[in-house]
Amino acid sequence: MKISLRNIFIILLGVGLFSCEQDRLEPELEAAEGGGTLTSYMAYTISSVDDDSDVYGRVVFWNEPTLSQTFIQVSLYNTPDSEMLPVSILNGAIGDESSVSFSTYDVDGSTGELSDSKFYVVTDDSFYDSLMTLDAHINIYDSSGTILAAGDIGSNADPVESN
Repeated sequence: MKISLRNIFIILLGVGLFSCEQDRLEPELEAAEGGGTLTSYMAYTISSVDDDSDVYGRVVFWNEPTLSQTFIQVSLYNTPDSEMLPVSILNGAIGDESSVSFSTYDVDGSTGELSDSKFYVVTDDSFYDSLMTLDAHINIYDSSGTILAAGDIGSNADPVESN
């Protein structure tokens, strides 16, 4: 019996179709243990500090009580596309010459969002609970160290939105 190339192709095609059963998996709709939705937050305004800069936006502090962490999210508009913009939380109100409490990830000018992750994580479990009494502000800098935008936070400003 002579087997043609065409017959071999048909046989292989048939075997391939019947041997590759495809199971349709249902989506998993429950959050993984320890995961879930962030619902408690406080948002503060970030405004341009001079007429040459139109950079503005918000900083949002998200509470994650099950992990005892606070997530910080920075969203800015009109950022320079090609720059990484350093972000610092400083002690005292805007205009006070004060020390840096901590720095977050830089903001990517092309997106207006934090560059390394959507959130910067503060692992101090009391940070979110003490936020309303925190005497601080946030500064956004350009690559030369000039302040582009700033916003009072904590005891220096009322949140523009919270829950």
